[in-house]
Amino acid sequence: METSWPLQFKAPGRRARGWRKWAALVWFTTGLANGLAASFTATLDRATVAVGESAVLTLNFDGEPKEIPSPPAIANLQIESQGSSRSVTIVNNQVSSSISHTFTLTPSQQGEYTIPALQAEVGGQVLKSEPLKLVAKPGERLAFFKLVLPRKEVFLGEVFAVELQVYIRQGVANADNIFQNFDEFNGPCLKAEGFSVLRMAHARRRQTQVEGNTYQVATLVSALSALKTGTLSIGSMDVKFVLQLPLSPGRFGFMQYQNRQVALSADPESVTVLNLPRENVPANFNGAVGSYTLSVGAGPTNVGIGDPITVRVQIAGKGALDALTLPEQPAWRDFKTFPPTAKVDLTDPLGLQGSKTFEQVVIPQSADIKALPPVSFSFFDPDQKKYQVASQPALPLVVKPAGAVPAPTVVAGSRNAGDSPAAQDIVHIKQHLGSAAAIGLPLVQQPWFLALQSVPLLLWGSAVAWRRRVELLANNPRLRRRRLVAQIVKEGLTTLRRYASSRDTEAFFATLFRLLQEQLGERLDLPASSITEAIIEEHLRPRGVPDSTLARLQETFHSGNLARYAPVKTSQELESLIPQAEALLNELKDLDL
Repeated sequence: METSWPLQFKAPGRRARGWRKWAALVWFTTGLANGLAASFTATLDRATVAVGESAVLTLNFDGEPKEIPSPPAIANLQIESQGSSRSVTIVNNQVSSSISHTFTLTPSQQGEYTIPALQAEVGGQVLKSEPLKLVAKPGERLAFFKLVLPRKEVFLGEVFAVELQVYIRQGVANADNIFQNFDEFNGPCLKAEGFSVLRMAHARRRQTQVEGNTYQVATLVSALSALKTGTLSIGSMDVKFVLQLPLSPGRFGFMQYQNRQVALSADPESVTVLNLPRENVPANFNGAVGSYTLSVGAGPTNVGIGDPITVRVQIAGKGALDALTLPEQPAWRDFKTFPPTAKVDLTDPLGLQGSKTFEQVVIPQSADIKALPPVSFSFFDPDQKKYQVASQPALPLVVKPAGAVPAPTVVAGSRNAGDSPAAQDIVHIKQHLGSAAAIGLPLVQQPWFLALQSVPLLLWGSAVAWRRRVELLANNPRLRRRRLVAQIVKEGLTTLRRYASSRDTEAFFATLFRLLQEQLGERLDLPASSITEAIIEEHLRPRGVPDSTLARLQETFHSGNLARYAPVKTSQELESLIPQAEALLNELKDLDL
């Protein structure tokens, strides 16, 4: 007897529909568990690539792996994970699940690379893939980096320029977009441990021939200064590009492109950093390295004892101009000296050439002074590999004793005896007494007169207080400098707001750097012109300044150096930096050093 199930005529009830959902879930899970055959394979999309191009390594899993293995590190082969994808298929009531994970392999040198067998646990089974080989040939280079150094030996503290050249072959469709990104790049482009990166600039783009091909070249120039001796390495940043190569037009006339991914990294260069010679070191050498000339002027030259004379010392040439300081002048012992101020005028974007002008006030203490003693400046010339001393001869002065005021000349006149009136022997008594008037209170009893007598006392008290304040400032130069710096910072913050509104990025960061120099110089009792980024490790960290303050200060120095060659675009970005700068200046002002 046959039994039929007329499901096509009767709609199932709510309970029947719920039962069927559970049955379908059980059927799917059972089929997934029974129909899955665990396997693990590794494949390369191509076995041969050009240096700098990428091949794709795909790991395929039929089943659920406990953990996805990664290829081991291989020299000169950059390996990056690109993520996973999952798929589920049902064929003849058999359910299968597969997972694919991809890696990009980019060789930086030609040769043969072996990707060893990888091991994975899938569905409780330990499976291995087959080893693979990838061959990298020189091929045609579409793009590459190149480092250019002036020489392989430099001296400690010497400033030199390093070029990172970016070559892109003519015909790459998106070359202009890549070059534009480089022109707007303001981050570190070099890996230079043991060096201080001072500034970065962009050279003009050019065109050149390499290995018979035409390349467009963009150049990023960085100014470096060695911080330690020994053999150091300079490398470039690692960058990945997607280059677009034009193909023949399609059937509708639209241009088609082939994307080619390349990874660029310049071959590192070794630099030997030499220490400065210990022989024949000048007495007033203060660490300046470079090539410089010296000029000195002073005025006025006809003064009295205690009158100020402004001495202008200009040091011009090539080197770390920002770090130059005016050396002590022992021959100025007959003068009272004050801390100098400094101004730097740069003639190139990297700040390697220009001049630094110091203005220092000196006061002669004796009338026997006949000249301002010679001024000398010592430096180490890395080109000549020896110490040099630049000097200027003495400047004649006329110093007069203080308070020498000539007595006034009185010219006596003469009168003839006949011109004098005749003396009267008898003086008549006044005949008329005049009109009578009421006698008022004497002045000593007038209130306004008594109040008027207190005015000299008030003036005398004010003069005494003012005199004591002047003497306090004269005998306490640090207090005087503290007040002066507070006024400079207050005015400087106003100037920062003006530069921010006008989007003058270079002037903004130059003013901010000068305010940091003034505030740190006052706290450390050092000339403001000697304050550089190196002051953090030399003075602040040994004195226990909080790391958070040092980090913000170092970030401000670094941002200021970079922003001179990669300007901030909007006024809002500059204005947002002013509260941070004001907070940092206040924090530095409160440091107990």
